Amino acid sequence: MSKEIEGADLVFKALADPSRRKVLDLLYLENGQTLSALCEQLDMQRQSATQHIDILIKANLVTVVWRGREKLHFINPVPIHEVYERWVRKFETNRLGFLYDLKVQLEGENDGKK
Repeated sequence: MSKEIEGADLVFKALADPSRRKVLDLLYLENGQTLSALCEQLDMQRQSATQHIDILIKANLVTVVWRGREKLHFINPVPIHEVYERWVRKFETNRLGFLYDLKVQLEGENDGKK
C-alpha cells in the first residue's frame, strides 16, 4: 500500500470518531492548547483524551510543540485539505457543472439577459 493511501486511511480513521472531531473543533477555536485544557472541555478522562489525541497525531491532524515543560497541541489542516482535494472537490465540480447546465436550460440561450 502506498504511503499516500496509508496516510488517507489514518485521516479517515481519525475523523470517524466524534470525540476526535470534537478535539479538532476545540483546537480550531483555540489553537495551541495543553492536554489539561482540552480535557476540561471533553467529557472523558485524561487517559482517554490522550489516546484520541495520539491517533490525531499519527494521522498528522494534530502537531505538538513543546514550550518548556508544556506540551501544546495545534491543528494541522493540511491532511483535511488533501481529503477535500481528493474526495470532495471532484464531486463538487460535477455538481457545479450540473447546476450551471440547469441554469442555462432554465434561463434559455440569452444567459439571463432580457
